[in-house]
Amino acid sequence: MNEPRSETGLFDSVRRTLATVLALGQTRLELLSVEIEEQIEFATGVLLWSIAAIFFGSLAVLVLALTVVIAFWDTHRLLVAGLVTAALAGIAGVAVLAVRSRLRNRPRLLAATLDELKRDAQALEPGAE
Repeated sequence: MNEPRSETGLFDSVRRTLATVLALGQTRLELLSVEIEEQIEFATGVLLWSIAAIFFGSLAVLVLALTVVIAFWDTHRLLVAGLVTAALAGIAGVAVLAVRSRLRNRPRLLAATLDELKRDAQALEPGAE
């Protein structure tokens, strides 16, 4: 009569273990989805503000360049136009370097999920306490 109880106990133990594993998996998937959502929101915000900055910055630079060239129209218009062009190219180069730097230093995608999975794997290793 003890055998059915031990089988039931074994099946209950397996069922509880599976429930725990599924709960851990669900938690990790929820963390993964939250991280993906955060990355999407971050990228969307950066993209929208970048577009606005580029648009209005370009308009401002265009008007400034035209103002400077018009101011020197009678004396040195070609020299001023060349200097304005060189300055704008220099600013564009600095902007490209800044974008490259930001892309190199961006946060790692799904870092928290990967860290949690590493901790889970370490906890399941033999001898882990």
